[in-house]
Amino acid sequence: MARNHRLITDADFQEAMEREASIRVFQDDHVVGSGGIITRFDNDTVVIQSGVSDVAYHRRDLCEFFEMRKK
Repeated sequence: MARNHRLITDADFQEAMEREASIRVFQDDHVVGSGGIITRFDNDTVVIQSGVSDVAYHRRDLCEFFEMRKK
C-alpha cells in the first residue's frame, strides 16, 4: 500500500528528486499527473518526467505535489 507525503519546501522537493521518487500532482482537487519523477524545480515551476518524451511543467502555486511512498 502506498502512502502520500506532501512536498512543500525546497528541501522536500530536493530530497524527492535525489531519490527519484514517484510523484503525484493534484490541481483543483484532480490528479493531473502520476508516476513521474522530478527532474528540476524552482520557486515557480516543477518539471516532472514520466517517460523519455513525456515532460510536464507544473506551477507550484497552483498544484499540490505528493511523493508516493511504499509502506
